[in-house]
Amino acid sequence: MLRIGVIGCGYISKKHLDTLLRMDRVELGAVSDVQQSRMQAACDYYRKYKTPSSPIQQHSNYSELIQNKEIDIVLIAVISGLHAQIAKEALKAGKHVIIEKPLALSIQESDEIISLSASKNKRVLVCHQLRFRPLLSRIKEIIDFGFLGKPCMGSVNVRINRSEDYYQAAAWRGSWDQDGGMLINQGIHMVDLLIWLLGDVQSVYGDIASVHSHKETEDVAAGILHFTNQAKGVIEVNSITKPSNQGYSLSLFFEKGSITLGGKGFDQLEHCFIENQESLVKELELLCAKKDEHFIMYQHFINAVEDRVDILRMDAAEGKKALEAIFALYQSSKTGLPVQLPLVLFSTASMAAPKRKEDSND
Repeated sequence: MLRIGVIGCGYISKKHLDTLLRMDRVELGAVSDVQQSRMQAACDYYRKYKTPSSPIQQHSNYSELIQNKEIDIVLIAVISGLHAQIAKEALKAGKHVIIEKPLALSIQESDEIISLSASKNKRVLVCHQLRFRPLLSRIKEIIDFGFLGKPCMGSVNVRINRSEDYYQAAAWRGSWDQDGGMLINQGIHMVDLLIWLLGDVQSVYGDIASVHSHKETEDVAAGILHFTNQAKGVIEVNSITKPSNQGYSLSLFFEKGSITLGGKGFDQLEHCFIENQESLVKELELLCAKKDEHFIMYQHFINAVEDRVDILRMDAAEGKKALEAIFALYQSSKTGLPVQLPLVLFSTASMAAPKRKEDSND
């Protein structure tokens, strides 16, 4: 039985606990949080539905959890600005790692995680769970088998609302150095799908804007992606949609067909045509109702940890791809020019406006 330690017992951790409760080859072994009450709540919630083989240990210092010899896997569910720091420490201690998105807030830290994962021979999963939704997994297979032919174009739209109260609920939200931008937090899943389904990105041109002043980061973003296979991609994301979320959309245009997914829950097959493949279209329509991606993602990861599969669908290198494209869009917004990939250096902290020097009396 593998044992997992959860670092960060806030809102997002409950989704992971719900998935862990359904797993039969891994159990909760330890938790860590700066708030004792949240650690206790996480333990109580898990024990309400499942009795662990040994007591769940609580660590107020996450480094103590990482050094816990009874823990095999470390789940990182803290603020984005701490993801890389904790991941590197866990890998150096010989732990497998699950990281909530994003992988990191800089190219350098992303590369360090990728390197450590390889040198320590430990698995890293970045939580881009939509890759594991049955409908999207099947679309990927259909593309890879060549039924849609050559990729030509794709687009993603994210039209949601994040209020001032949302940002004021936590001081780190909306800050470049600890949170990253809106694209990284609310748009990255869709950007990841676009890249996963269309191919590797060659260059990015884009721009961002900040409509509201209660935060540092952007709330409007637009970008054009040029892929190595000559396909084009369009990104359109905002978090100022009134009065509430409209939802998410992904459109794919190939030589032999086109597909559009959308809806508030991103669970509607709004359009699907595959030339001379009516049975595949019907198959995709039937898959729309299946949304067990978190459980499937965890099963896939545990199989990888136990060497039952060789290739992890969403490892650190894969997790870097959407992040790098977003970084390039941010960089392009500063220079006004297209940005070629791969990036050598970039950090979201570089997006912050320079602090003004106080007037001197000298």
